[in-house]
Formats: sequence, C-alpha cells, structure tokens
Amino acid sequence: MTKRTAAITAVGKYVPDYILTNKELETLVDTNDEWITTRTGIKERRILKEPNQGTSFMAVKAAQDLLTKANLDPKDIDMVIVATATPDLPVAATAVYTATEIGATNAFAYDLQAACSSFLYGMSTAASYVESGKYKKVLLIGADKMSSIIDYTDRATCIIFGDGAGAVLFEPNDENLGLQDEYLRSDGIGREFLKIDAGGSILPPSEETVKNRQHFVQQEGRTVFKFAVSNMADVAEKMLTRNNISKEEVNWLVPHQANKRIIEATANRIELDADKVMMNIHRYGNTTSATLPLLLADYEKELKKGDNLIFAAFGGGFTWGAIYLKWAYNS
Repeated sequence: MTKRTAAITAVGKYVPDYILTNKELETLVDTNDEWITTRTGIKERRILKEPNQGTSFMAVKAAQDLLTKANLDPKDIDMVIVATATPDLPVAATAVYTATEIGATNAFAYDLQAACSSFLYGMSTAASYVESGKYKKVLLIGADKMSSIIDYTDRATCIIFGDGAGAVLFEPNDENLGLQDEYLRSDGIGREFLKIDAGGSILPPSEETVKNRQHFVQQEGRTVFKFAVSNMADVAEKMLTRNNISKEEVNWLVPHQANKRIIEATANRIELDADKVMMNIHRYGNTTSATLPLLLADYEKELKKGDNLIFAAFGGGFTWGAIYLKWAYNS
C-alpha cells in the first residue's frame, strides 16, 4: 500500500506597494544604508500603509493569488491555517475571517503563533492533517503586519522588519513527494530576549504601557543572533544527516529571512553553494511568518518536481526547526 504524503501543490503571495528604503530610515533613526546592508543584508522592506487594513488583508490577497493561479474553487478547501504573530484582533481568529473573505465556506480555520517559526510549524500541522486522511486540501498562509508592532524610533528593530504574506496548498500525494521529515524545537529561555512586554494577560494595555512604548517588539540582538546562528545551522545539518542526504542532493535551502549572516552561516554548515540558497531579504526584510512562503512564491518558476528542499527557521520563544520536503510539481 502506497504511503500517503502531504505535498505543496500551489503557492501565492502578496506584498504591499509601499517600499521603505534604507535611505528613508536614515531620516527616522541614526543609521545609514551601508550599516544596515552590511549587518543585515536588507535594502528595503514593504509596509502596509493604508488605514484599517491588517494582517487579514494581506492573507486574503495571498490566498486569492494562489486560488487564481491554481484555478481552485475556495469551497473545495477543507481548512485554513493562518500563521501569524500579528493577528487582526486579540481574540477573533484572523484565519476565520480570512477563510470567509476568500469564500472557503466549507473550511474550518484557526491561527497558529510561534513567532518567526510560525509558518514552519504550520507546515507540520497542515501536512499532518492531510497525511491523516481526514482532509484533502489545507490552505496554509503566513502573514504578518510587522509595522504595526515596530517602534520606528528604535534602530535595533525598525531596520529589520517588513510586511507581507504568502500562501501554500497542501494536498495528498502518492508519489512520495511532499513533506518527508521534520525536527521542531523550542526553549522558553528565549522569552526574555525577543518579546512585546504589554498587551497580554500579564500586563494588559493601559495608559502607562502605551506611554512607555511597551507594545512594540524588543530584542537583545546579539543574544538572538547567537542562538539563531547555532540552532538554524544545527537543525539544517540534522535534516541531511538523519535522511542520509548529501549536500549535492540538496537542490534548495529555504531559510527564514531574518539576517543575511544567519542565512550564510546555515548554508556554510551544510556546505551549500550560494546559488542553492533562496534569498529575498534584500527586498522584503524580515516578514516573520511570511518569509518562507514568499521565498517559495519568488522561486516557484525555478523549482522542479522531485527537488529536495530543506526549510529552516528560528523565532522568538525561542522556537526553531527544520523540514525536509520534496517538491511536487513543475511550474
């Protein structure tokens, strides 16, 4: 009997029109293009500027892009997962609204939050539902409006993040393509190094928390960088070792786009040439939950059926992991 696997069969994307360049950031904080580029690899990032538009706006746009490209009826979708660290509202799930807006009236939906690892964890979740045989079409969207939680007077964070969304469809596969293996990790030691202090149950919103700018992302850059470099590289190497894959057999590394130096360190650990490393950080910055699907959308035309892809991500919490996936189609 053929083992059922879960494969990605379609992708979609959306990025806002407004481009925030390094040059513009020079007018906001004490920085310059050379400093940002050297330390992060980022040249520009997209920002969702329009009023009353949140993460769901971009999630819907990315999903609609996928539906159009795949010529898919949204009523055929069984479930919708939105991986996000910036939901529209604290309680009402962004995924539920997104599913309704795209016409996925037969789907159930929920949000998944694991900071910058949200989409990677979502891949595991979506694939498991498909592999179980309960559902045949699972739409996984990674979307974040990071500009809504960034302090544009804080040089340490405002240069890094951008807004965007990407979507993938997981479906059953009987050719042993799709998700092959995963290694997902977390460690609560990271809670103090990358966080938003206020707005949760420990410190609810108040006039004082707003005045103290406690609703913005804070991070200890050096600590996060050190953990990210070692852990992303470790899990990527583990994927190759335990699946007996040589560096020559890896077609693509799909790394979370947090910092160019972290990406390069991960690639170097598995001795992968630069032309096998997906990268778009220079154009989008760190879009958190959207980085991995945006990479797939940008590189889709270069992907071939049977290609070996190694995904790796690291996020606040700390959360991190790697996934080995075989690509299922020629675009």
